[in-house]
Amino acid sequence: MFKNSDSDRRFPDIDQRLGPLPALDSDFRLTLPARPENIAVVRHVIGAFGEAVSLPEQTIEDMRLAVTEACTNVVRHAYEGDGHIEIVIRPEGEAINVIVSDDGRGIGPSPDVAGPGLGLPLIAALADKLEIEHAPQRGSRLLMSFLRRRAPAVGAV
Repeated sequence: MFKNSDSDRRFPDIDQRLGPLPALDSDFRLTLPARPENIAVVRHVIGAFGEAVSLPEQTIEDMRLAVTEACTNVVRHAYEGDGHIEIVIRPEGEAINVIVSDDGRGIGPSPDVAGPGLGLPLIAALADKLEIEHAPQRGSRLLMSFLRRRAPAVGAV
């Protein structure tokens, strides 16, 4: 469901620990059950948004992959049972910020995986900036920032 207000927040625990994420008029908010089939919905929304604001194709692809990975982490690791995931797309100046939030166990070792995964390093490599806020047993929030116009890669033709 799309939201533009704080009145129907589904993440009271993370808001209490990390503070509520204030709604801006420019926000796009999507809240979905944290289920595998909803990851495709998120990918579609991210791609459609990027195209609507005329982002370069490479930036759109980086956003899709980073946000997909963040959402996959929530689906796989945040909840033992049912839960929700919230995605906020927030244009701010020369950047597009994407915030993925959950109200699950927070970031930490997962009982179903041995050793650290590759998800967070991949997200960090794709985003121009990554901030992680978490509270054990209270949820997490990944803030990814993607510049609208990026410098050409070294060696790019």
